[in-house]
Amino acid sequence: MPKKGGKHAEMGKEMQAQCKRAKVEAASSPSVMSFENPDSLFGSLISPIKQETFFREYWEQKPLLVQRSDPLLAAYYQSLFHLSDLKDLCSQGLYYGRDINICRCVNGKKKVLNKEGKVNYMQLKKDFDQKKATIQFHQPQRFKEELWKIQEKLECYFGSLVGSNVYITPQGSQGLPPHYDDVEVFILQLEGEKHWRLYKPTVHLAREYNVEPEDRIGNPTHEFILKPGDLLYFPRGTIHQADTPLGISFSTHVTISTYQNNSWGDFLLDAIPGLVFDTAKEDVALRTSIPRQLLMQVDIADSTKKLSHLLRRLADRLENTSKLRSSDMKKDFIMNRLPPCLGCDADPLTPGGKLPKIDSKIRLQFRDHAIITVEPDQENSDEIRREMVYVYHSLKNRRETHMMGTEDDTSEEGMSQTHGLRFPLSYLDALKQIWSSSSVNVKELNLISDEEKENLALSLWTECLIEVI
Repeated sequence: MPKKGGKHAEMGKEMQAQCKRAKVEAASSPSVMSFENPDSLFGSLISPIKQETFFREYWEQKPLLVQRSDPLLAAYYQSLFHLSDLKDLCSQGLYYGRDINICRCVNGKKKVLNKEGKVNYMQLKKDFDQKKATIQFHQPQRFKEELWKIQEKLECYFGSLVGSNVYITPQGSQGLPPHYDDVEVFILQLEGEKHWRLYKPTVHLAREYNVEPEDRIGNPTHEFILKPGDLLYFPRGTIHQADTPLGISFSTHVTISTYQNNSWGDFLLDAIPGLVFDTAKEDVALRTSIPRQLLMQVDIADSTKKLSHLLRRLADRLENTSKLRSSDMKKDFIMNRLPPCLGCDADPLTPGGKLPKIDSKIRLQFRDHAIITVEPDQENSDEIRREMVYVYHSLKNRRETHMMGTEDDTSEEGMSQTHGLRFPLSYLDALKQIWSSSSVNVKELNLISDEEKENLALSLWTECLIEVI
């Protein structure tokens, strides 16, 4: 799930009115994919497997192959990305490395055939036809609205970033050597056929990508052909390789991936510093000094018993608290995820409808796109920093840079920004009221004055987070 710099491009000629075509595709989608809510979307993605069965028997445990003979679903999958889309996309200014990789598996190793700078479609087609190279297209949801719709709903469903790559491989060729990934993988076969081999993991639920040599992986545990409309899932760490069989002109599939760096270990790394900070305020044992010269020692084994004792005190504290900070993971998710998919011809979100007043009844909008955190005041540089409530949201995030990161960006416009609001800690209960209710009267918000109640409602309204009903 790479994050690098990217620039938005609209689809080209054959889609002269992309918005119109997107609407036609969307209009036919309910029969194959349900966009009513995140739960129904995921249910339709893995159908006919039930969600309870999937998470009980497959998630993080073993691969799932769903082979379907459904022409309607196959046609829908094909609409997500075509080989023929590349010509128009290249005319929009794609770059090697950032948007497209050209590669081929040669003697068990990945050979990258990228050129420099912008992608020329004729050269790309030549490499595809003559060098039997695989075309890897990064994060197509930046360009294809239907993938935007799918991945935005999946991000709501999982509460984790969801990226994608399209792989187009000519017949008799393989793009990547046997390897495993650090993400949960869902593969949708769009065009042609792909021959897959899966192997027993050498590292279960791996935290990083790694290539595995053929002589280490043994025989496949699963071997099959994916056809249009088929779906394949496998967990992090599953070793895999795939090729387009002879007699099949080419294969196109999209790999949808999630849960990168989203484990209990990652959550602990995020939450433990705040737990230590809060506990140290009340527990003098955490405020006592470390031994003299401890930081100068090569071996600190003598201190492990003390550390174990302190960790047990932290565990006791954790069992008796309902407050646990995880602001960095929350913010990373909300800053980098997709905005709501409102359609390519929709106007940017702006406040609308009635202004909230003290007698208004309000309800939360875009619940899945907003979070509440309690953090030290970011705008106060004093030594004593009071806690504030922050409401972050993804309504103004840019689809064009989704999962493309910031390392190549030099302008402020290209940088990820946190969109949201800052309130005194006394506003927390009122915010929880709004988040936990289907609707609430402004005058019933748990704040002291009517002015505070109106100010809270108005602030949320200006960010399009509530509406007056």
